[in-house]
Amino acid sequence: MSLRSASGAPVTPGPAGPRGPKLHASRRHELGQSFQDGGEHYDRVRPGYPVDSVDWLLPEGASTAADLGAGTGKFTALLAGRGLEVAAVDPSTDMLAQLRKAYPDVHATEGTAEATGLADLAFDVVSVAQAWHWCEPLAASTEIARILRPAGVLGLIWNQLDTSIPWVHRLSRIMHAGDVHKPGFRPVIGPEFHGLERHLTRWEDPLSPEDIMELTKSRSYYLRANEATRAKVMGNLQWYLYEHLGHAPGDTVPLPYLTQTWRAYKVHDATPR
Repeated sequence: MSLRSASGAPVTPGPAGPRGPKLHASRRHELGQSFQDGGEHYDRVRPGYPVDSVDWLLPEGASTAADLGAGTGKFTALLAGRGLEVAAVDPSTDMLAQLRKAYPDVHATEGTAEATGLADLAFDVVSVAQAWHWCEPLAASTEIARILRPAGVLGLIWNQLDTSIPWVHRLSRIMHAGDVHKPGFRPVIGPEFHGLERHLTRWEDPLSPEDIMELTKSRSYYLRANEATRAKVMGNLQWYLYEHLGHAPGDTVPLPYLTQTWRAYKVHDATPR
């Protein structure tokens, strides 16, 4: 797979995604920076994605894919598992080290959704899983249209706790799981794409109470918090899981998730000249 150097400086992230326009660009950048380290912990505790998400997303006959904001390769693995030639892009050296170790056949390179460094018209599908809210959506859309082939597919994927279930909703508040979308959410994409549609998957990830606490430690809120705030979050979780819900250490807790998979198609005349 051919590569070229990214042109120009990376675009400063702007308002988009589940937090909406109220989240200032500098704050988005600050929160995004919290994921630069800790790739091994992230890979161990974060959930994967349901297989029907990638099956619904892929266009017929797809052979190449780019996974942007790939992290440790949670969604990359599904693409590679479908036999695609995959390029993975992420700004974190630490995250990519985990990805390279787990998936040595994937071409992994540092970059951003706004400046991927990938070749023009090289991919049938471009995915951004659990990361579009850290991107500037219009600049990223332009860059993705550049690397997509005509009629290529943009996929935006989010795992979120299924907060329609009352006990999970309360858990999400204690965890400060800020990526739970409000009803009516639609991701912002650029004019290079059309036909935005959504696929929903409800599923469960079996975890122990201890796993849930480790999962909380991978959240941006926790990573950026001081020691007093972290201790408060952990204390509240221990009370909720062990005392209020009555779980014992080592119990299996089926944690309900809702995965939103969005896809849109590249506009015919959006190919850069």
